[in-house]
Amino acid sequence: MYTTAVRLAGKSLSPSSKQWLSRHFDDPYVRQRLSHPAQYRSRSAFKLLEVDDCYRRFLRAPDVRAVVDLGAAPGGWSQVVAGFMGAYKATPGPDDGRWGLGLNAPGEHWSEDAKDINVGAEGRGVVIAVDRLRIAPIPGVHTLQADFLAPETAPMVEAIIRAKANRDGKADVILSDMAANATGNRTHDTQDSLDICHAVWDFTRKHLRTAQSIGRKSGGVLLLKHFEHPELQQFRKFYLAPNFHTVLYIKPDSSRSASREGYWLCFGFKG
Repeated sequence: MYTTAVRLAGKSLSPSSKQWLSRHFDDPYVRQRLSHPAQYRSRSAFKLLEVDDCYRRFLRAPDVRAVVDLGAAPGGWSQVVAGFMGAYKATPGPDDGRWGLGLNAPGEHWSEDAKDINVGAEGRGVVIAVDRLRIAPIPGVHTLQADFLAPETAPMVEAIIRAKANRDGKADVILSDMAANATGNRTHDTQDSLDICHAVWDFTRKHLRTAQSIGRKSGGVLLLKHFEHPELQQFRKFYLAPNFHTVLYIKPDSSRSASREGYWLCFGFKG
């Protein structure tokens, strides 16, 4: 199947494109995604599964009732979280939300605006996926096609959380796997990553519950993607470290070794 896809490309693709296709389809996580019963929409779903497994199973804590996934399209991370929060009935196998998601390929029905946000089963709380791109419906996930920094987005997110989970309208966990399209210019790409980190932080400081309000020192969690560079380390030093009890750097095994991407997992928001 995988080699066939490359062979069918024939002479219509450049050597570099053929090389990328070959590397892509030989990737074990791509193969796993294509064959996995959960039908995850993105390879990155396995990064989140790995991070949660290795670090306190923070998404499965019983007091986690509201999770916001920023830049969520196509929705792989939101799928994982919805499973952990009980939006699906597991088939035989590990009862951790990984199995039996029963998701179909995207159809004609897409989330257009805040009026079309309640799709599928309900778990113990709420998962909100926000992106400027359309996201095909995911059972157990509220999808918003919106810029998460736009002034009209925050009231919608808060209203959903108040109705479904926390009275203060704030999230227990905020996730961001966002990255701008790489240009190959290291300076430009670094600045893009830094801009995204600042945007996510701006949202987080207003919409994440504190460890004190949750009642756990590790409560109030942010998982934030970034690209390695000294300027990004300065961002961690000045914005994350003073505002969380613990900030960990993570490079999941499922992250491609050639990539400069990494994640900060921040526990215990001080507010």
